[in-house]
Amino acid sequence: MSTAYKKTPLFGGALVVDLPEKFADVSKLRQVPDNQEVYIDKDGFTSIIIDITERIGPAGSSSLEADGQALTTHLEELLGEDADSVKVWNTTETQFSHLDEDIPAYTLIATQTPQSTSARSGAPDFTALILTLVRLEKESTDILITINVPHIKGEYDEEDVDLALGKQGELIGDAVEYAAKIWETFEVKDWHLFNEL
Repeated sequence: MSTAYKKTPLFGGALVVDLPEKFADVSKLRQVPDNQEVYIDKDGFTSIIIDITERIGPAGSSSLEADGQALTTHLEELLGEDADSVKVWNTTETQFSHLDEDIPAYTLIATQTPQSTSARSGAPDFTALILTLVRLEKESTDILITINVPHIKGEYDEEDVDLALGKQGELIGDAVEYAAKIWETFEVKDWHLFNEL
């Protein structure tokens, strides 16, 4: 199944990116923080969150090690007390088509499994995360693009998913495609955005 995308303005058009047409803007349904844009699949449970945050680490600290620590810190902040139940499967350097090549970006794929004490009916078996971090040193900004993919019993084929064996299943496969489209189409139209948030 090929996904249809539409050019989507974010933060009042300061950023643009192609997102799947079947994703709805959550801010039309409920309040979303000013530094976030949240889109959710109308036909499923997957969400895409674009988050503009303060850059982790002092200026001039751009190195693979510092960026890796920033990625870990963002992941831990994102998951809060659930961070203990996360397994990171891989981390890769990422290139955005419309950003300067010297802007560091990284993507990780992880899964978070609910603690058995918090497992309740309707809770996902696990949630896959595709987290991309863009490090804008001059703007003292980190951009986080998170694709959350809850796997709820009965909504996916359990035999198709085994990340240890490299089997992503349909939902994660779709999310990887969304991420690749974001890397290809994400553009900053107004750099002043990062001074305002």
